[in-house]
Amino acid sequence: MAKILYFGSSSPGSTTAHRAKALERMGHVVMSYNPAGAITGLLSSHWLNPVHFRTGYRLVQAQLSRWMGQLLSSIPSPDLVIVNSGELLGPACLVALKQLNCPVVLYNNDDPTGGRDGNRFDMLLQSVPYYDLCVVRRKENVEEYKALGAKKVLLVRMSYDEVAHKPFADSSEIPAIYQSDVAFIGTWMRGEKRDEFLLALKQQGIAVSIWGHRWEKSPLWKELKPNYRGGALNGPAYVAAIQGSKLCLGFLSKGNRDLHTRRSVEIPFAGGLLCAERTSEHLEMYAEGTEALFWADAAECAAVCKKMLADDTQREEIRQAGMRRVKALGVGNETICNLIIQASLSLKDFRKPTSSHPFYEIATTTSI
Repeated sequence: MAKILYFGSSSPGSTTAHRAKALERMGHVVMSYNPAGAITGLLSSHWLNPVHFRTGYRLVQAQLSRWMGQLLSSIPSPDLVIVNSGELLGPACLVALKQLNCPVVLYNNDDPTGGRDGNRFDMLLQSVPYYDLCVVRRKENVEEYKALGAKKVLLVRMSYDEVAHKPFADSSEIPAIYQSDVAFIGTWMRGEKRDEFLLALKQQGIAVSIWGHRWEKSPLWKELKPNYRGGALNGPAYVAAIQGSKLCLGFLSKGNRDLHTRRSVEIPFAGGLLCAERTSEHLEMYAEGTEALFWADAAECAAVCKKMLADDTQREEIRQAGMRRVKALGVGNETICNLIIQASLSLKDFRKPTSSHPFYEIATTTSI
């Protein structure tokens, strides 16, 4: 088992923390540190945090570099370094990590090369050549990371967590406050038109329940407020709202060039019935109409919802089939983490897998 130095959010509900726990369940020794903790005062400031976000965190690099140097002088030598997200760590921090003489891996769920977030990922993009392996989520990222000087790029699907997203053994234990006909669990985002979509469903007579941050900022808040059930959900409450729904919506982030999201795998694993936008990746992952439900627009989604809400038997059959399928996909955190570790610890003999596994691939470039 490996001794892993792990950087990322320490919030218990974050997917970063979920992956750290998955590595521990696999028997690895994980030393977790949160770079944001070194600059907490700057990031928690109502005025300074937006400034640092928009300037790509370049103004805090000296402080982070000092923190990194102090940290590395006081910890045991690891076998592997995994940086989750990586937006805070610039080249100076990566130079320090390279002195550990072990593979340094970047894992990023987001779309740093997509441009949606302006300068937010500037430090990460400058640091790409220093990583021995970059793990990405979108096919477009592979060539874009290679153009930035990435040595090796591993493409994976989004993952669920085997423990954090485990469904209730008895659905009768789900509190009534988390039961619904059609649920959406997610943030309101400017320009994504999620509010317009949900209002269209409501106007078609669909009983929509909404959980998540920032919905009060929507121009349609007055119309959607009666459907709002509360803020962001984590842990058992998140699972309860998924499993307690008859249908659970999965929206994409167009700014992030999504063709599937975390909800695409978390919903079926947590015992929900995925009802999401029809994309090439969704169709690769699930058989439409038998393992998941798909739509092209709000009108089709409303028609699908009405049909499924009226047919308890078929709805349950699709839900159960979706749960079986997502487990067969091999996209749990433990499986994905194992792929990353195997790729990382065999970098001297790093080659494209010979298996026909459809959900990951390795792209190589000339080492710098």
